[in-house]
Amino acid sequence: MIGIGGLLLTSIMSGTEAPNPETSNIPQSQSEADKLRLTRESQVYTATSETLFPKEITHNRTHALSLDWVNGVNSTLPVFILQDHSQLVFLYAGAHVAIIYNYTTNSQHILQGHCNPISCLCVSQDRRWIATADQSLKSTVIIWDSYSGIPVHTLFDCHSDGGVIAVAFSGDTKQLVTLGNETDQCVCIWDWTQDTQEPLWLAELSPEYGYQNYIIFNPYNSTQLLSSSESQVLFYSTAQSCLQYVPLKIIKLGDEATLKLNASLFPQSSPEYCNIVRMVRGPLNPSVFHWQDFKVITPTASGIVMIWELMEDLVSNRSLSRDRVKIISLQDHPITVLTITDSCIVTGDTRGHINFYDENMLLLTWYNNLNLDAIVSISFSKEFAQGYLEDCTVEAKPLMSRNFVVCTVSSTMVYVNVQKGISEGILQENCDPLHAVACHPIRPVVVMGNHKGTLKAWDYEQKRTVCCKVFEKDKEIQCVTFDPQGRYLAIGFASGAVHFLDPDTLQSDPKECFDYPKDSISHMSFSSDSCYLATADVGKAITIFRLKTTEDSLPHWIYMGRYRSHYKPITDLLFGVHQDSAKPRLFTLGKDRMLVEYDLENSDLDQIVISSAKRIEQSAVPICMTWYPPLGAEQFFVIASDQYKMKLFNSTTKLCRKTLLGPTYGSPIKKIGNLPTSKNNEAGSYYMAYITEDKIGLQILPLDGNPFKSHAVVCHPTGVSTFAHSHDGRFVFTAGGADCTVLSWQISYNALEGAAALGGKDLTPYYTLLEGGKDGKFYREIEDFFYYCQIHNQGLESMDTRRLSANIPLTEVTSLVRALAFFPTEQEVEDMLNEIKLSKYAETGEYTTDINLEELIKLYVNHRPAFGISSDEIAQAFRVLGDANTAGRPVLQRDELLEILQVRGEVMTEDELAECFTSLFGYIEVKDEESTEPHFSKSNDVSQEYSLESVIPEEISMEIFTDKILGLPPSTWKSGHFSQPAE
Repeated sequence: MIGIGGLLLTSIMSGTEAPNPETSNIPQSQSEADKLRLTRESQVYTATSETLFPKEITHNRTHALSLDWVNGVNSTLPVFILQDHSQLVFLYAGAHVAIIYNYTTNSQHILQGHCNPISCLCVSQDRRWIATADQSLKSTVIIWDSYSGIPVHTLFDCHSDGGVIAVAFSGDTKQLVTLGNETDQCVCIWDWTQDTQEPLWLAELSPEYGYQNYIIFNPYNSTQLLSSSESQVLFYSTAQSCLQYVPLKIIKLGDEATLKLNASLFPQSSPEYCNIVRMVRGPLNPSVFHWQDFKVITPTASGIVMIWELMEDLVSNRSLSRDRVKIISLQDHPITVLTITDSCIVTGDTRGHINFYDENMLLLTWYNNLNLDAIVSISFSKEFAQGYLEDCTVEAKPLMSRNFVVCTVSSTMVYVNVQKGISEGILQENCDPLHAVACHPIRPVVVMGNHKGTLKAWDYEQKRTVCCKVFEKDKEIQCVTFDPQGRYLAIGFASGAVHFLDPDTLQSDPKECFDYPKDSISHMSFSSDSCYLATADVGKAITIFRLKTTEDSLPHWIYMGRYRSHYKPITDLLFGVHQDSAKPRLFTLGKDRMLVEYDLENSDLDQIVISSAKRIEQSAVPICMTWYPPLGAEQFFVIASDQYKMKLFNSTTKLCRKTLLGPTYGSPIKKIGNLPTSKNNEAGSYYMAYITEDKIGLQILPLDGNPFKSHAVVCHPTGVSTFAHSHDGRFVFTAGGADCTVLSWQISYNALEGAAALGGKDLTPYYTLLEGGKDGKFYREIEDFFYYCQIHNQGLESMDTRRLSANIPLTEVTSLVRALAFFPTEQEVEDMLNEIKLSKYAETGEYTTDINLEELIKLYVNHRPAFGISSDEIAQAFRVLGDANTAGRPVLQRDELLEILQVRGEVMTEDELAECFTSLFGYIEVKDEESTEPHFSKSNDVSQEYSLESVIPEEISMEIFTDKILGLPPSTWKSGHFSQPAE
């Protein structure tokens, strides 16, 4: 809807009507026809202030994951009143979305369109239009219709070097100004009512004026603008059909003691200009235009206000006369906000006080009983609230004012009704990093805890806070979890403390508050019978608590012990049950690639017993795990790694039984969990939820590597910490960590299944993972190699009649995948062959000894590296194994390389090395019965013999290794990945 702005704005917006260049030459009858068409078809054109929040709400979920609610506010951005006549409606930002919140009906409409955190937002004077912007390499500015919630114009890649730091509408709403976050900042003015991606005017700012972080239009003259930094105010003008700016400077006083507490003028004899910050003792806050005179008012953090009396020819003269700048010490406390409403100047300060002044800076009225902290923004209603307020002069005067909303640094919003003289708390949201979230196993309650020590229980059906608790001693909440019966709530802190709480009241018994570990808690989990709680901490250790039940007392938790079972950080912790009994099992997974199981039955106080420890990966780092649903006769758990793979391990033997390609959405999976079957799950399937670095996703089970069975959306661009799902599987909640928000996502399984069905059936989804698809050259190579393996298995020189078959034996699989540029290790080869061999053993009791082409393609796309072999991986290997040469580049000596290949990892024999290197260099082995050392000669010249040492260069760099030895062309490895066989 990029081009809808012009026609809509000229038709809807109040005020002067500007001609639209695109429609000015259209005949009158045609313009009327377009207007009728818009009236009939456009939701924006026909929208009213009541459209966004209808009385009867019906949701038709067309997306697998729909953002349902936002808990949290970006307290650095302003809050605006959109409506307060028939209903109270406010606008604010959180994470990468803007929220239109209807306080009257307790409902939200969420403006989703950014993939990065919103850095600034503004509204038009009539509150009809909203502009939001972000900061990224591909910064986006979106203009929204507040009546319908529909985006009407989008500016792509504006300020692409750093994003947008400030945005503002002109007084007539027909222009939009953006202030860039570049190293050399730019100011752009856009005619957003036209279908264009080029600004009307652009100006590049000089770095000498400091980092500008705020900009506004003059509400009464759209040719004038202001921007400010902590040290400088800039005035802009477009009156000369170009964007010009000039800094506002004042005259040096010489001695700061001459600054009086009352209004004062600068001495006429001062000949020099100086920096503003030096004069007013503190940084500047955003400036505003005077409503009547050609003046600019600048507040400071020291409680001082500066008034600039500007001249019409300021831009051309670039100077002010010495008597045109006033400094007034308005109050003792720092001013954080200054704004203009009607004929009043309004300030907010660090005490949470709000003062109203007239044009002569005389105090009219004040609000000092709101019990607020430092004020971030004040927004006034577009509608008047008529009443009489007595000012502080002898003669009382009637004062016209408006209702307003205040937002503080702690994300507290208060609405003040001026006419009724009452204030009302609107929201009290999270304002500190939030990493902990958990759902009650029975009731529709989600618990969230932040680093300020605030724990809140929130009803996600009624959209209200149930109860709240603030911890005074242990503040930084890292983990929260419920036991399966919902009787206990465990809290883990950054201090290492663990508290057990009543889930209904959030109260705890001091005897059940433990602080034995001193390292921050990273993971927590209850056993299925609610008798054990295990925690993992950053000290690479686990701690186990047990519920002790006696006849003489109520059940209470006791500390069993702490055990350091990994030598690298623990990445996940998982409880389960034995297949042949209901006794609990406990596993931990670490970056040391170890899967450790604990013997809970034989463990006792201060004695944790390990049942088994197994290394499950060679090069990949396992990140998270969960139990696999009972889709077969065997019991598996699934482990996700940093190489975008998901592996199924037998819970008894710990053997890898299947390797599958996981979701590839920019970063590996961080956490996974099975979703319970819900009422709206018509397909009867099993599903899994997961998070990556910045996304929340859903996966249809069983896992098979089909990319269309997975779906993910951006949830927290700055990083998602954890997630939790509701007990009925309808909602998923994500904690955003640094962005201080918890997002509620509603799941539509029908939409997820529909998207998967669009990917095709059988092998169609897997063909998309092959270069060129089914009709490409690479697929034909797979077919050729497959049929060649059939011939090879029957004997290349056999004269017997060839037997046609759709399968090849397992003995040919290893050679075939290596011919396709996938080079698995011997352990990976064993895992592949076991996967095929045991694929039907649980059902039939027999081993599978061959594989067809379709199964081979699935095996190949699931086992090969998700993005090929990265050149960065090879470079890292040379940095770790090699030494820097005279040029500072890492190299390996020939003897070191041969030793590494023969003693580290999966060792190779000398004969195997000789065979590999001679094949790569194009040599053939020469048989010499008198020598034990292998000798070689060129295939086209057998007269000259070479030793293995003479075949390999003495000094090997990464370029020599990839180009000369492996035979990969430079164009391949320099591009980043090796995905196809070398020629």
